[in-house]
Amino acid sequence: MNWDLKIDVKALGRVAVLMGGSSAEREVSLTMSGPGVLKALQSQGVDALAFDPSERGLHELKDLGVSRCFIALHGRGGEDGTVQGALELLGIPYTGSGVMASAIAMDKIMTKRVWLSHGLPTPRWVSLRSDSLARERVRAVPDELGLPLFVKPPHEGSSHGASKVEGYSQMQEAVELAARYDREVLCEEFIDGLELTCPILGDGDDAQALPVIRIEAVAGKYDYQNKYFTDTTVYHVGKLPPEQEASVRALALASYQALGCRGWGRADLMLRKSDGKVFLLEMNTSPGMTSHSLVPMSAAAAGLSYEQLCLWLISRARLDRQD
Repeated sequence: MNWDLKIDVKALGRVAVLMGGSSAEREVSLTMSGPGVLKALQSQGVDALAFDPSERGLHELKDLGVSRCFIALHGRGGEDGTVQGALELLGIPYTGSGVMASAIAMDKIMTKRVWLSHGLPTPRWVSLRSDSLARERVRAVPDELGLPLFVKPPHEGSSHGASKVEGYSQMQEAVELAARYDREVLCEEFIDGLELTCPILGDGDDAQALPVIRIEAVAGKYDYQNKYFTDTTVYHVGKLPPEQEASVRALALASYQALGCRGWGRADLMLRKSDGKVFLLEMNTSPGMTSHSLVPMSAAAAGLSYEQLCLWLISRARLDRQD
């Protein structure tokens, strides 16, 4: 992709960086991603301000003279199509995917269905309703998926409510934990292998996958704490064998396009040790922008600094009606 960084910052108008929100990921958005983006945009001469939708009505954006929004919200209320829909009604262009793609990608079960309809590989799964968790049904899941397996809420991010289940006796507790976060519970086949992530930038046929990152977490546990608050996780950027790197990038790009994503996103994948097959786990349409975050790390390897990345993303803010 040709990174057009000759951007007239004055033409961008006033920019609101949406941060905070009311999801389980509020802290990361409000104290890390949001301030990072705000500082980066201001350093490039953008007239940018912070805006927390959980404390102020979005209609105030009009009163503030905001011309476009950088969505640095994570999780529900920021990444699920709801704030995107509100901005559509207000006529204020925003970064990232539109209403439909955001809503689908936020739902891991619906995402899997879309990917499978396109012939894209994703681990086998079973979904349970949180209001119908009979012990017999819960204990039968490992018979279908094998052990170990993962149990997670399909509408949450940053590993909230997720558990690795090693035995039948752990199933009920894991399912009950996930059900605290969601009306559905996703039970997913465990893929023994390397944890990968691949950011994508751009729209449609012009979108491009960035260098793949292999994540090496302590004891293989890339959880909320290790994602944001420790320095023990090791990241290997663009270090896969060339053919494998190209294959993973192609799959990540296909998964992004299948969901109708735009602007930017990040596909999380697993590379199975036994046969080298790659599986898609989920698509993030409002990825983290912290000092530990993966999209800025990959973008830097592609020659794009954090500040340039933020400026490029806000310059491509748009509405669904402009597609």
